[in-house]
Amino acid sequence: VGVRREAFTVGDVEPQVISLVGGWLSVVVDEDDKADGVPDGHGDVGEGRDGHLEAPASHDSTAATGQDKSLPIIQDDPLGCDFQEVENLIDQEIDGFPSSSKARNGRYQRSTSDWGYVGDLVEDDDKVGLYSYKVQSTITSRLANTMIQAKMVNNAKRPQPIMFDVQVPKGAFIDNFTMDINGITFTSHIREKSEARKMYAQAKAKGKAAGIVRSNALDMENFQTEVNVPPGMRIQFQLHYHEMIRRRLSSYEHVISVKPGRLAKHLEVDVRIIEPQGLRYVHVPNSLGDHFDGLTTISKGEKKAHVSFKPTMAQQRKCPKCSSTAVDGNFVVQYDVNRETTGGELEIFNGYFIHFFAPENLDPLPKNILFVIDVSGSMWGLKMKQTIEAMKAILSELRAADQFSLIDFNHNVRCWRDNLVSATPSQVEDAKKYIQTIHPNGGTNINEALLRATFILNEARSLGMLDPNSVSMIVLVSDGDPTVGELKLTTIQKNVKQSIKDEFSLFCLGIGFDVDYDFLQRIATDNRGMAQRIFGNQETSLQMKNFYNQVSTPLLKKIQFNYPQESVSDVTQSSFHNYFGGSEIVVAGKVDTENLQHLESVVTATAANAELIMETLRDVEELDGFMKKDKYADPDFTRKLWAYLTVNQMMAERNAAPTAALKRNITKSILQMSLDHHIVTPFTAMLIENAEKDEIMLADQPKDPRKGCCPGTLGLTPNAPNNNKGIPAWANVTAVPVSFMPEQRSPPVSSLSINRVDNDPHFIIHLPKSQKNICFNINSDPGKILNLVSDPGTGVVVNGQLVGAKKAENKKLNTYFGKIGFYFEKKGLKVEITTETITLKDGSYAITLTWADTGHIIRKQLLISVKRESNVTITVGEMSFMVLLHRVWKKHPVNVDFLGIYIPPENQFSPAAHGLIGQFASEPEVSIHHLTPGQAPEKPQAIMEVKGNKFTVTRGVQKDYRTDRVLGTDVLCWFVHNSGKGFIDGHYRDYLVPHLYSFMKKP
Repeated sequence: VGVRREAFTVGDVEPQVISLVGGWLSVVVDEDDKADGVPDGHGDVGEGRDGHLEAPASHDSTAATGQDKSLPIIQDDPLGCDFQEVENLIDQEIDGFPSSSKARNGRYQRSTSDWGYVGDLVEDDDKVGLYSYKVQSTITSRLANTMIQAKMVNNAKRPQPIMFDVQVPKGAFIDNFTMDINGITFTSHIREKSEARKMYAQAKAKGKAAGIVRSNALDMENFQTEVNVPPGMRIQFQLHYHEMIRRRLSSYEHVISVKPGRLAKHLEVDVRIIEPQGLRYVHVPNSLGDHFDGLTTISKGEKKAHVSFKPTMAQQRKCPKCSSTAVDGNFVVQYDVNRETTGGELEIFNGYFIHFFAPENLDPLPKNILFVIDVSGSMWGLKMKQTIEAMKAILSELRAADQFSLIDFNHNVRCWRDNLVSATPSQVEDAKKYIQTIHPNGGTNINEALLRATFILNEARSLGMLDPNSVSMIVLVSDGDPTVGELKLTTIQKNVKQSIKDEFSLFCLGIGFDVDYDFLQRIATDNRGMAQRIFGNQETSLQMKNFYNQVSTPLLKKIQFNYPQESVSDVTQSSFHNYFGGSEIVVAGKVDTENLQHLESVVTATAANAELIMETLRDVEELDGFMKKDKYADPDFTRKLWAYLTVNQMMAERNAAPTAALKRNITKSILQMSLDHHIVTPFTAMLIENAEKDEIMLADQPKDPRKGCCPGTLGLTPNAPNNNKGIPAWANVTAVPVSFMPEQRSPPVSSLSINRVDNDPHFIIHLPKSQKNICFNINSDPGKILNLVSDPGTGVVVNGQLVGAKKAENKKLNTYFGKIGFYFEKKGLKVEITTETITLKDGSYAITLTWADTGHIIRKQLLISVKRESNVTITVGEMSFMVLLHRVWKKHPVNVDFLGIYIPPENQFSPAAHGLIGQFASEPEVSIHHLTPGQAPEKPQAIMEVKGNKFTVTRGVQKDYRTDRVLGTDVLCWFVHNSGKGFIDGHYRDYLVPHLYSFMKKP
């Protein structure tokens, strides 16, 4: 989390500070106006008849009087009741947000002079009190207007920051934010992004600007601002957004993030649903936890419902005496509507029409489905286990009329069957057995996998093997970016598009947090499908099955919506490839209500056994009476829904635009729509300013950060955090003893107990039994290769090739390790590390990373972890190795870049191991005695006896560079002169080998 602080002034109050607290995107410094995904923007909640915002009243009667004036809960009467009477009672309920607005200059104004609360506040140690935290959401025909409001006070004796941090669903449109500091109100308006940034920069130059951050977080988006509030000052934050509620699995689900962060004197979530089609049911799952079981009330009529959640302060507490809140999660409302006609429901109001189409009671179409499953190294562990579990359940749900096959891929592509087969019980069982045998490893060749899948479907179609009424689709399951084969995402997108030719659909499941979800979304949208992010946790299997269920029941294909051209205009997408059971298609447009009495629609589609023609006729004034008498219904819902669909459609068209000129034209249209409808999109920004317009803040729309492939793939994770999620236990570098971890800033003595070769080159051999460090230097010629470990028992070889300094000093040319090679004979793997690259070789196959990257490679249970410009660790079984990079000034007259290698004595080499370091896997008996003063007081001398040899050694200091690569850490050791003669077996020349991966002959 990065923090930026900038001063600004609030009226005549002392200078304040707003801190920008964000993740990938700080709107102050981000200059990337490109947008590749669907826009994130949002909208206002209670928009009045005059177009001004309706705000909560400044006085809350319930809280002020301490009395609850709400009517008793009214539920559906199974014996039959007067629905109109029920809905009138619902409307009479005391609303937590009674409507009264003050408008100035067309923007919402707010005063915190009288908040209407009495009694003590519960404060954390920071002495910040939360008076109220309110969420009001009104859903009118699937259009949800949501407001989140927080009122807080600083009761400390010093100024301190107060944060407003809320989460908004991605895909929603933010359209208003206000902030009130002791009666000084900041309001918002939308500007073209470059213009907004220019105005912000001008204010910033005068010291009159602060910032607001919007950053992405998984499936939600954070909206954050932090204000430094003087003692005793009150502050109110209020955010408005709107979104279209999509139907999935036969239910609409409205999700509201409720995370007040502390106990609130008054906390309320208030949701009203107005659906002219009529409500089938309303359900509120216990998503906030059992702690709040029974606290939510639901009042439901025929076409309206009211959901209320008002825990008292005592009920908010995690425990009776706790000062922390248990309210921390998502409040979820689920519902569905009645459907009377197969042709869908036409709703017409204020010059716009919305067509909701969700027919039921149709026989499913047969489907031809290819599952394309990523089995690269990064899928190891829980991801793969959960994927296999989900796939077994999914395969069991295939119908007898379906055809299917499986493709699994890493750097190679394999097919369970080379052609589609019928989903008979025996074939399904064979497929389950096949996926059970999958063991993840290797890279990610997405391009070849998808092209293989499209080839199978295209071949089956050309051979007449597909039912003309069937639906064909590919389901891709992957957790990473391509690392093998075609790597350019735009090329892959083009290849797949050309191969599919609009004949079938591609659905993408992106598993985990590091997947490039933008790419999966683009390639799916480009091919008549959709994408969904699957979060890698214990519920991965359930998420995958839920996604599959959304596309598992195709009911119609080739759906076309038709309207009278002389009466309607600006119609959103009206042609659809498929309709799946449990979902909904929504079409919107403008309609000439002045000259039209009825609007007719004709929908044509192909069903399982027939070609369907479905007609719908609606009176253009049918909704007028209902909408005008309902004070909570949004009179602008048709316009907002049309704008929502249109902007999202244009964003998708922009992503697929074949020319730059077309993309520019679409961008202009999106910008104009954003300004006209007061929403934040990738091409607009929100300016928040006070009434005098001399204090200004800026909120941009965030862009999902480009993320690379996950840890553990055979490939590269650009600039990824150094974590090992998804890496199997055998390869988890945290399992390496603490003495081997470079992150230890103040290492204990044991952390220095390691065999190492560093600098020019200095060898330090640690003898664990006698707890002694023995040092020696090797002086040889540049280009020579020294064997460090040669173990025929384990099949492990480690060699280092020398590189010389640029020139000699004092008639001596220093040499260093410029290249280190590892050979793991039993796995057939070679690793070559130079000062420029890290390369893994497996026969003719090779993959290379550079020191500019942070990433992981896994192949055949060997893990390579690269830490940018720092070190490489290699883990295989119980063995670990670390190579350190030393950089010098490129124009240094003498020194060159070089490598150091660190090998823990815990590595289990065989008794046959040898080499300059390997020979000490079997520790020799060492005796040091007859200590005498040396030429320097700090360098005494002694006699060493080892392997029958007796010689003089000197006490000195060498360096361990793992924790400090510049100055190093001092290591006391006994220095053996003459290139280790007497301590090592034979002469150092015996350890010269011809090739980087050669075993040495034992001297």
